[in-house]
Amino acid sequence: MNNPDKNHHSLHQYRRRAGAPAVVAGVVVAVVAGVAAAPAHHGGRHTVRPGESIQAAVDAAAPGDVILVSPGTYRESVEITTSGITLRGSGPGTVIAPPAAAETKNRAESACAKAGNGVCITGTESAGVTGVTIRSLTISGSAKGGLWASRTDRLTVREVTAEKNGTWGLGQEKSTRAVFRGNTARENKDAGIMLTNIVGHEAAATDSLGTVVADNTLTDNRLGVMLKRIRNVSTHSNEITANCAGIFVVSDESKPGSGDITIRSNTIHENNKFCAATPRLPAIQGSGIVLTGSDATLIKGNSVRGHHSDTLLAGGIVLAESYVGATNTGNVIEHNTVTENVAADLVDRGNGTGNTFRKNSCASSKPAGLC
Repeated sequence: MNNPDKNHHSLHQYRRRAGAPAVVAGVVVAVVAGVAAAPAHHGGRHTVRPGESIQAAVDAAAPGDVILVSPGTYRESVEITTSGITLRGSGPGTVIAPPAAAETKNRAESACAKAGNGVCITGTESAGVTGVTIRSLTISGSAKGGLWASRTDRLTVREVTAEKNGTWGLGQEKSTRAVFRGNTARENKDAGIMLTNIVGHEAAATDSLGTVVADNTLTDNRLGVMLKRIRNVSTHSNEITANCAGIFVVSDESKPGSGDITIRSNTIHENNKFCAATPRLPAIQGSGIVLTGSDATLIKGNSVRGHHSDTLLAGGIVLAESYVGATNTGNVIEHNTVTENVAADLVDRGNGTGNTFRKNSCASSKPAGLC
């Protein structure tokens, strides 16, 4: 009489010798039920070469995929609406630039292109875009923003050069937990990096849930970094020079205002470019770090030097009322090296309360006694 246990053991040994996988109970159940489990997507690669479309590769990508773009100039606007994909160039020689006017006559344009942006990462109110990475490329000459993100979470932007764009170099609204690291933003007509709650109208500041702006080089823009109606941001270890102002924190009458921001270990020097007044800001020149209507912001361990101007917001580290009279409250300015700045190294204007200046290395202040 056959021994069922012995036969089962022999079958198991045969499967192992033949390299066949052992039968898993869950698989047997699925097969019996007539249901096949979908294989996990481990990420594919799409390579784009000069003359090919980056947007076509983006449209074909699934979450987890990488679009690798070869060196060359790609005259198009790229819009990403799929979570979890990576758009990666081959270094600064991978350039995204606007198409010539003749090329757009018979081309259907995305919302990103119509807005004049180079690269957009765009979610909706009901479905945000999460986990997108943009890396190792140049975005140049867009009519509006170089890179613009809206309704995103965990966006990563690294080693991107954003230059000569019509407003900001790299910007986002309605977004959380982003990382902007190791980028270069230069010669943009507004901010090199701009983070805000929402563009287009005033509203209370929103929590960015710890967005990071770090290790970037920001030169020859209107502002190096603008933080507008936003909270919970870390801005550190950036080099910021030759702008009209280095770091600018902006609020308005909405509550809460900007705040809970950390500005530390940045090198901010000689931001002496002149920018004319706008309907919302006075003329700007010679400003290192400016807070207008911020609360609970920490400015620590920065090197701020060589700013010279007679404009209203000139100085090394400046606290001033916003254009609608929002005041600075409960900010801490400590352990900074602030030298060779005119009108003064430390400036506290307006009617703010609870702001603390301590252990800074500086020579002059308005009012006296802050150093």
